[in-house]
Parts: sequence; structure tokens; C-alpha cells
Amino acid sequence: MTDDALSHFNAAGEAHMVDVGDKEVTRRQAIAEGSILMQAATLERIAAGAHAKGDVLGVARLAGIMGAKRTADLIPLCHPLSLTRVAVDLTLQLERNAVHCQATVETLGRTGVEMEALTAVQVALLTVYDMCKAMDRGMTLTDIRLLEKAGGQSGRWQRT
Repeated sequence: MTDDALSHFNAAGEAHMVDVGDKEVTRRQAIAEGSILMQAATLERIAAGAHAKGDVLGVARLAGIMGAKRTADLIPLCHPLSLTRVAVDLTLQLERNAVHCQATVETLGRTGVEMEALTAVQVALLTVYDMCKAMDRGMTLTDIRLLEKAGGQSGRWQRT
């Protein structure tokens, strides 16, 4: 199989789950990030902890962790994985009127955790949107991307 081959399709072009049974178990890690842009007043309310629904960043952090754990339920061809670590960090970026999210996911397994890290970021940011939409429906999720992955046959990859 070439590097650019789509592994989720068989020779007949049908979608299928990739067989990872013969792959070695290795430590796998992925780091993803993204942001949600909002009005300054929305960010100020989050920063002050004055949101009527409670701790926006705390709830979003938990939602991101839960999202990583449920990725196989959301993405049809993802393998269910036993994750050994999920860390979701949310930081306020006052100069951008944004909340930035970075998720790190790890496992000992036969397949990578890139989708889990990306899902964690998106679910965390969607939770911020959900909790703040009454005051700012124009929020925008942006720059959701994989930063780095390590482990497995393809080794380490890092965004340049």
C-alpha cells in the first residue's frame, strides 16, 4: 500500500474497518488543537467565572475527555480504544477573543489516537459554544488540526 492510499476502502472501493490485528502494540500519542472565537463580552464573562451555567472551561474540559473516549461511537470506521491518558487544556486568549483548546491522547495499542485527539478538541469547543450560545450565536470554531502524532509503524509526525 502506498502512503497516499486510502486504507478505509477495499479493492472494490467499499468502506471497511482496517485490520490492525497484525500490528505491534506500541505507545501511541496524538496532540490536536483548535480555538473558538467570540465577542469580547462573552470571553470576559467566561474569564470572570460569571456565566449563569457555571464553570464553562471545567465543563468543556470534561466534555472533551468524554468525547475522546467515545470517538469510535461517532466515527464509523474508528477502532474502539483503551485510552491510557486524555488531557484537555483550555486557555483564554484575550488578544484574539478566543478560547484555545489543546488535547493530548495516549494509548498502548495497535492503532493511533489522532481521531480521539481531534474529537476531544471539537467536543470541548462545541461545549463552550453550547454553554455560551444564548449570549453569542456568532462564535466560530477554527483552526482545528493535528499538531503531532507518535508511535506505530509510521513513527513520529509533527506539524511544521
